[in-house]
Amino acid sequence: MLRRIIWTVVAFPIGIVLVTLAVSNGHRVRLVLDPFRPDDPVLSLVLPFYLYLFGALLIGIVIGGMATWFTQARWRRIARRRGAEAVRWQAEADRLSRERDRQLTPARQLAPVDH
Repeated sequence: MLRRIIWTVVAFPIGIVLVTLAVSNGHRVRLVLDPFRPDDPVLSLVLPFYLYLFGALLIGIVIGGMATWFTQARWRRIARRRGAEAVRWQAEADRLSRERDRQLTPARQLAPVDH
């Protein structure tokens, strides 16, 4: 519940800022993708300015996420190795417990029972 309240408190102002930004930057802007002939470009793109801003924001989020993912690769690798090691040790402990139980069970069965 607290997480939902915090998410609302953070997301609502961000949403208001983004809508305000989109309304105030609605004019169309031409992005020239031809550096050799900027006067008569072969490749150009005309979009509202806020789409360029949102696109840059989205690209930044993706690049930041990828950078974080790659820098954490070492820790994920260590966690995988330790997880596999824990599974091996658990299997060994289970095997030893079964062997111990097998060794204790015959000794109990050999004891004579008086009727």
